[in-house]
Amino acid sequence: MAETLTFQPADDHFAERVWESFNRQGIMHFLGARLVHVAPGECDIELPFKPELTQQHGFFHGGAIGAIADSAAGYAGYTLAPADSGVLTIEYKLNIVAPGDGEKLIARGRVIKPGRSVSVTEARVIAIKNGREKLCAICLQSLAVRQGLPEFLG
Repeated sequence: MAETLTFQPADDHFAERVWESFNRQGIMHFLGARLVHVAPGECDIELPFKPELTQQHGFFHGGAIGAIADSAAGYAGYTLAPADSGVLTIEYKLNIVAPGDGEKLIARGRVIKPGRSVSVTEARVIAIKNGREKLCAICLQSLAVRQGLPEFLG
């Protein structure tokens, strides 16, 4: 994980914007993911286990892991965007370093380098099994920041 950095959000209402945006994400609702932490430059998303999210060996599917990693990293970046801005993933790379084996996953998104037009973010996905945490995946993301187009509507 990137070193702990202190960021000052451009918008005092960043958390409300993140919650509102997250609540409009059909994929997160479909998967059963929950937003559990929002702070400047940070966002955590939790995904409880259910059989519909597994691959053939019974572990969380890589698509589910990638979905929460992408959203957690993206929303971490969104916390620092101006109020009249939207963000969109340009690219992300996901390394699955251990099976997604547990009762739930937590994607911990953090900003590495904020920018006016492109931010760099990351997410670490942790599998929780029997109360123990194990690193499952690492995501590195480039995020487009578009001022004047909130949520890219327009």
